[in-house]
Amino acid sequence: MRSGTGIGTVRRRLHHSDVGCIRSENYETSGLDGLDEPLLGKRDYDDKHSEGRVMEEIWDDERKKEQLHWTLLFSNLIAQWAQWIANLVFGSGSFIVRHIPLLSNTKNRSNPKLIVPTLSPLQEERLRNLQRRLGVPFDGSRVDHQDALKLLWRLAYPDRELPPLKSELWKDMGWQGPDPSTDFRGGGFISLENLIFFAKKYPESFQRLLHKQDGNRADWEYPFAVAGINISFMLTQMLDLQSGKPSSLAGIRFLKLLGEDEMAFDDLYCVAFQMMDAQWLVKRASYMEFNDVLKSTRTQLERELSLEDVSTVKDLPAYNLLRR
Repeated sequence: MRSGTGIGTVRRRLHHSDVGCIRSENYETSGLDGLDEPLLGKRDYDDKHSEGRVMEEIWDDERKKEQLHWTLLFSNLIAQWAQWIANLVFGSGSFIVRHIPLLSNTKNRSNPKLIVPTLSPLQEERLRNLQRRLGVPFDGSRVDHQDALKLLWRLAYPDRELPPLKSELWKDMGWQGPDPSTDFRGGGFISLENLIFFAKKYPESFQRLLHKQDGNRADWEYPFAVAGINISFMLTQMLDLQSGKPSSLAGIRFLKLLGEDEMAFDDLYCVAFQMMDAQWLVKRASYMEFNDVLKSTRTQLERELSLEDVSTVKDLPAYNLLRR
C-alpha cells in the first residue's frame, strides 16, 4: 500500500549490514544485491503539510507529479532515440547498443576496445584532484569531518537544534543508527561532501527529497542519507574513477564534463539523486526494490551521458528535474 504526501508515511531504517554495497567489489557483485530483507524499526513521518491541505495545494501536487513523470519519460525517449541512431550507424555489434550499463570493472569481449582520448593538462589536474578526494575515508575523530557533519545537519534542518554527534535524532535524516560516522565506509568523505553540495546548490530539491514531498510515497521509504552514500559509490564505479584513467564509455564521457566544470562529479551526483527518486516514483517502488531502482538509475544516467550533444552536466535531460 502506498500513501500520498498528505498522509503520514512510515519510514523504516536499514540494518548496518544492509548497505553492503560500500565495498571494493564490482558493482554487479556488490552488496547492493544483498539489500533483500525488510527494514527494521518504525516511526511516523511527520509531514507539516499532512493536515488541513486546501484543494489548490492538492491540485498543485498532482501537476508537479505529472510534470516529473513526463520529464523522466522524455529523458528516456531521447536516450533510446540516440541508441537507435547509433545502432544504424555502427551496427548491432557496437558497444553503444549493448543496452548500457557498461560495467566499470567488466569487459565485454564482443565489443571493440574503447579508445581513451588524450587528456588536456586541465582535465588531468581535475581528475587527480577528484581521485584524491575519493581516496579520503570519513574519520569521525577528525574535527573537520565532524564540522562537515554538523554543517549537513544545519543545512537539512535550519530550524532545529544541532544534536550531539551521537544521537537518535540522526536517524531522522536517514542514517542507520545514532552514529552517522559508522555508515560511510567505502563511500568515504566525498559522499558527505556530495550531500552538502546538494543542500547548498539545489536546496529546494534537497529538501523535497529529504522530506519525501514529491509524489505518492511507499510505506517503506529509502533512508535519505544512506541512499546518498550509495549514489556516491555507484557513480564512482560507473565512471571507472578508481582506475588511473577511466576507460568505460560513461567514464570517458565524464572526462569531457570534467574539462568544462571542476565540480562535474558533485553536479552529476545531484542529477543522479533526483533521477533515482523519479525512478522510485515511476516504479512505485518500496524499500525491497531499492536495488532495482538504483540499477535502473545507473542505466538511465549512462544513456544520457552517451548523448553526443552533452558537454556539461546541465545538458543532461534529467538535469531539468533539479530545482534550486
